[in-house]
This record gives sequence, C-alpha cells and structure tokens, in this order.
Amino acid sequence: MSTKKQDWETLVSELRERTNAAEGMGGSQKLDKQHDKGRLDARQRITALLDHDSFSEYGALAGGNHPGGQTPLAADGLVGGTGRIQGRSVILFAEDFTVKGGSIGHPNAAKRARLVRLAQEQKLPLIVMLDGAGERADNQSERYPNSPNDLQLVADLKGQVPIVAMVLGTSAGHGALAGMFADLIIMRQGASLFSAGPPLVKAALGIDTSPSALGDARMHTQDSGLAHNLGATEEECFAMTRHFLSLLPPRAGATLPVTANSPAAARRTLKNLEAIIPPQPNIAYDMREVLREVCDSQSLIELQPDFGSSIITALARIGGVPCMLIANQPAVQAGAITREAAEKATHFIEVASSFGLPLVSLLDNPGVMPGPAAEEAGTLKGAAQMFMAQRRYRGLKIVATLRKAFGFGSSVMGMNPWDQQVVSLALPCVSLGGVPAIGGATAANASDEQAAGMQSIQSGAWVPADAMAFDKVIEPGELRNEIITALQLRAE
Repeated sequence: MSTKKQDWETLVSELRERTNAAEGMGGSQKLDKQHDKGRLDARQRITALLDHDSFSEYGALAGGNHPGGQTPLAADGLVGGTGRIQGRSVILFAEDFTVKGGSIGHPNAAKRARLVRLAQEQKLPLIVMLDGAGERADNQSERYPNSPNDLQLVADLKGQVPIVAMVLGTSAGHGALAGMFADLIIMRQGASLFSAGPPLVKAALGIDTSPSALGDARMHTQDSGLAHNLGATEEECFAMTRHFLSLLPPRAGATLPVTANSPAAARRTLKNLEAIIPPQPNIAYDMREVLREVCDSQSLIELQPDFGSSIITALARIGGVPCMLIANQPAVQAGAITREAAEKATHFIEVASSFGLPLVSLLDNPGVMPGPAAEEAGTLKGAAQMFMAQRRYRGLKIVATLRKAFGFGSSVMGMNPWDQQVVSLALPCVSLGGVPAIGGATAANASDEQAAGMQSIQSGAWVPADAMAFDKVIEPGELRNEIITALQLRAE
C-alpha cells in the first residue's frame, strides 16, 4: 500500500470517528433521558421537519477539538445546516439538550452566527429550534472570538426572510432571546421560555420558582403574548411551521406562492354566509365560520389564537393567493379593539408588509375598548400602533365591513377612506359612526327621538355608499368572489 493511500485512510478514518462522535450527541444515556420526557432529540427534530434526506450539516466538528484540551463536546450542543421544506431551501439549527443542556459555548456561538449570516447572504428562511440553557457558565473565563453575535444578525435579518422559532423544551437566556425576533413563535405544550432560570432568579431576587412558573407555554400564548401558537406535540409544531412557510415567499420581494389553478381556488357563491352573519349589529356570531367560508379549503392557519382574541389574525389562500387576514371577532367582547388584540394585529400586519402579502381586513367592531381597565392597560397606545402599521402598509389592501365599524376601531382596521385600499366593500346592513348609536346617544344625553334618529343615520350602507365611503355594497354571498377580483389586481 502506498504512503499516500495510508495517509488518506488514516485521515478519513479519523474524520469518520469525529463525525460519528458528533452524531452521537450526548450519548445513549442522555438521549434516553431526553426521549423518556416525550421529547425528540435535536437530530430527530431536524429529520421530522425537513424533506427526506435533504439535511446538509454545517459545523458538525465544532466543539470536538478544544484548544485547551478539554473534553470534546458533540457539535458543541448545536445541530444546524441547510435543508428543504416542501422542496424549498431553508437554514435551520436545533439546540441539543443532551450536550451540556444545550448551552452556548464559543464554537456553538460561532455556528449560530455563521448560519444566521448564511440565511442573510442567501436570502433563505431561518428556522430555530430551542431547547437549551443559554450562555455556558464558563464562557466568561475565555475571550469571546465572534462578533457580531447571532442576536445582532437575527435582528438585521428580520423582515428580509421569514423566521420561525419553535420552543420545544426549556429555553433560557441567549437562546430564548434569539427566538424573540421571529415572525412566528411556536411553543410545544409543556415547554417553557424565560430570560433567567430558577437558580438565577433565586440568587437575584431570593424567590424560589420553577421553569413552568417562569414561562409555561400556555402562559406565553394566552397571557404574555410572547409566543404566538401552541402545539400539542412536536409534530404539530413542525406541521404549523411547514404550513406557515408554504404561504410566504422565501424572501422579501420574491413572488408569492400562488396556486390559482387548484380546485380550492375556484370562485364560488357563499350560500351559508347569510345564515352565519345576523344583520342586527348586537347579535354575536363566530367570525371563524366566515373565514372558513371565504378562504380556500385546507389553507387557513390562525395565528396567535389564544391572545387578544377579539381580533382574529390568520394566513390563508383566497383564490390561490396567500393573504394575511385581520378580522374582528364579534363572539369575544363584541369584537372591540383591546390592547392585546391590537398588539397581535400590529405584528402580523408588519409581517404582511415585509413579505408582500395582501392584507384582507374584515370589520365588525364597536370601536376601541373603553373603560378604566382598558385605559390602564394602555389600549389607546396599542390601537395607535396598529393604526400606524395599517398606514405604513404598502401592499394590496382589501377592506370589507360586514356589520359595524365605529370610531377609531374602524380606522385601525383600515376602513379610513383613501387609505390605499384596492377596494372597500360593505354588506347592506353596515352601521357606521363616531361612536356606537346607543352608547353615543347615552353619552350625549339624547332624547329617545334623537337616539332613534342617530340609529337611523348609522344603520345601512346607503348614506356612506352615496358619499363613496365604500366602493361597493355587495350581497353576502359574493364576498369571496369580490375579494378574488381585487386580488387579481396585484402586480405580477
């Protein structure tokens, strides 16, 4: 055997050993412990998310040759690289809890920065799977060699490509912060997310606590609003990620993934809509039923459903065109604009603006939520931010007023005349005004006769249509078809 061949065999053998060590993660005992919790390991997660055999790993040997001679760490607790979802390229990384609790050492940090920079350079979606303890404690004893770090780079990346973060275990510190810049943050039921874990909270504040008390998934999706969607299982989180990305372009400025020729995209009269929407403004109904009628079948995904639920935010196709939908929910607080609802809507209007998604607003609200509690919560500030997001949106905007739209509530939902709508639609039963008729009459100490007159003026589409407040007054059954017609005006 020649010397060259022997040398190559030695090098290749060592490469395979090092690669196998990296792929072994934290070892069988720690992997079993991870699986016993009902959680997949980092490599299983990547396999489950991506198209079959599409993963190309970057930095597998990072952490395997510490300059100080310390024990090698498999991939330094982070598995990442490139892959495909439904045939489209993505960049992704997954924290590996079986290696030092998924904590971030210097090779790990370098890999994060490399992958985020790669997403920026190649303009590809970024997916982050979180299950780690944040910065490694011994980092402070060494120089930090990589700058800027991945947080700076992810902040720069936001709005350029879709970013999805999935919290699949316990995520703390730096790793948790990386997820906060995502367009969609999904948490698995039982996962937790916080800036500092129980030991640090105890040291800083003297408070005994637990991961679930600090940042349980249900708390973040229902109360804090920090996370958007809750998945019962990891596979459900992966399915939401795939669905979300399927409705977005791969980068800002790219062509939308339109499926206009599919059977689901066909025009149709909505025969059920008159049975769903009562023409009387004070009778509740579920706006989700309207969305299911209007949108292409199997395309609707609601975003942040458990927070600010007086507004529904969703992605779907209408006539094959991906759209962001912002709809008042009359079944919750009559569809009034609360701080939480406004914050949610603001975020997803900005997502729509970044990626050129048409914005479809369905109005049925009595205005911005009034009262001492609403004022204390900063509702007006939240509504003002939503108004700014609407005003700054420069895509194809479609507004349909289904029943009522009062005061600033109509403005934040995009009904202002000459607000760059491609079309403003209304059903014949609409009621408009600066304040709701009954509340307005009471506030003004109006007589019964005056209140009846106010109600008469505010009821019906005829007066506003005469003043061109609406472009079209339509039958309920034509709502989907009219939206499709407007969507066809988009620039090809």
